[in-house]
Amino acid sequence: MAWNNWTRKAVATMGSLALVGALAACSGSGAGGGAGAGGGESTAPEDIQVGVAMPTETSERWIADGEAVKSQLEEAGFEVDLQFANDDIPTQQQQIDQMITKGSDILVVASIDGTALSTQLQAAADQNIPIISYDRLINGTENVDFYVTFDNYNVGVQQATSLLTGMGLADDQGKRTDKKGKFNIELFAGSIDDNNAHFFWKGAMDTLKPYLDDGTLTVKSGQTKIEQAATLRWSQEEAQSRMEDLITAHYQGGKTKIDGILSPFDGISRGIITALSNAGYGKSIKDGLPIISGQDAEIASVKLIDDGVQYATIFKDTRKLATQAVEAVKAYAGGGEPEANDTESYDNGKKVVPSYLLDSDIVVKDNITSLLVDSGYYTAEEVKAGQAK
Repeated sequence: MAWNNWTRKAVATMGSLALVGALAACSGSGAGGGAGAGGGESTAPEDIQVGVAMPTETSERWIADGEAVKSQLEEAGFEVDLQFANDDIPTQQQQIDQMITKGSDILVVASIDGTALSTQLQAAADQNIPIISYDRLINGTENVDFYVTFDNYNVGVQQATSLLTGMGLADDQGKRTDKKGKFNIELFAGSIDDNNAHFFWKGAMDTLKPYLDDGTLTVKSGQTKIEQAATLRWSQEEAQSRMEDLITAHYQGGKTKIDGILSPFDGISRGIITALSNAGYGKSIKDGLPIISGQDAEIASVKLIDDGVQYATIFKDTRKLATQAVEAVKAYAGGGEPEANDTESYDNGKKVVPSYLLDSDIVVKDNITSLLVDSGYYTAEEVKAGQAK
C-alpha cells in the first residue's frame, strides 16, 4: 500500500519493526483506505495536519466557513492549513497540491468547480489521504470519501416557498392559499458548475411547478431552464447585468410589473435589487420592489430584509456545518468512518458519496431575532448596521 503521513509518523514515533510489518500488510482502497483513515489505527490530533481548501474570500459566507472550520479543528488539537482560492480554479488546484506536498493528512475541500480536482484528489488517494467534500460535492472521481452539507433539495424548496409566501400564494407552512391572479416572476440559478445549484433548482422548480402549470405564475422571459437562469460563480455583477437585460427585453424597461424573483443566493439577490431599483421599481417592497428570495443569511441582506427591501433568505448555520466537518475529521483520525445520515442522494458520477445532511431555516423580517440574534450568529447591532464585526 502507499503509506500515508500518519503511518510515517507512527513508525518514526514507535520505532517498532513489528508495527512496520503490520502497517505494510494493511490494505485499503480509495482516498481513505489507510491506517488512521478508517483502517483501524488511531492518531492523536496534535500529530495530524488538516488542509482546508475554501473557494473564495469575496463572500462573507465562505470567510465564516473557513474561520469556523479552522477554529473548531484547532480547538480539537489539529494543525490546520486554511487556504482561500479567490474563485480561481488553478489557484485552488495549486493550493491542494501544496497541502499534499507539505504533509496534510486529511483534506476538507469546498471546491470552486466540482469536476476540476481529479488530479489533485488522485495524488491524495495515492497517499491514502481522506477527502471530505465540504458543502459542494466533488464530482467525477472515486477519490472523495465523505460529504458534509445541508439538505440542498430542501433549501431549494424553502427558497421557492419563501417566494410564494411573500406573494401571498402560500402560508407560513407552505400550504397554498386561496389567493387568485396571474403573477409575473423571473428565475435565477447558481453557478452551473456547482453541484448544489442543481439541487437548489430542482427543489425550487418542483415547488413552483403547480403554480406555473395552472398559469398562476408566468415566467415572462420564458427562461425556465437552469442553463438559461445560471449565474456563473454566483456573481452579483452578472446577476445585475442579466436582470437589467430581462427588464429591457421583457418588461418595457421597467413599465411592466414583476411580482417575484427566485434568487438562490444573497449576493445574486443584491445584484437583482440594484437593477430593479435603477429601473424604477422602487427602493423597498412597499414602494414596488418584487418579492425576492435569497440564501446564506449574509449580513448585508439580513439588513435589507429588516428594512423591507429583500423578502427572505435561507439560513444555513455554518457553525453546524463546520462542526460536522470536524466530526468527520475526528472519525478518520480515530481510525474509523464518519457517521452518515444519507447514503443515497449524492451520486457524483463515479460513486454515491456517504453524506451528512443538515437542516436550514427560512429567515424573514419577523424571525431575524429568534433565528439569527438569539442564536448568537449576529448581534442586533450588526443587523442594524448591515455589517458583521
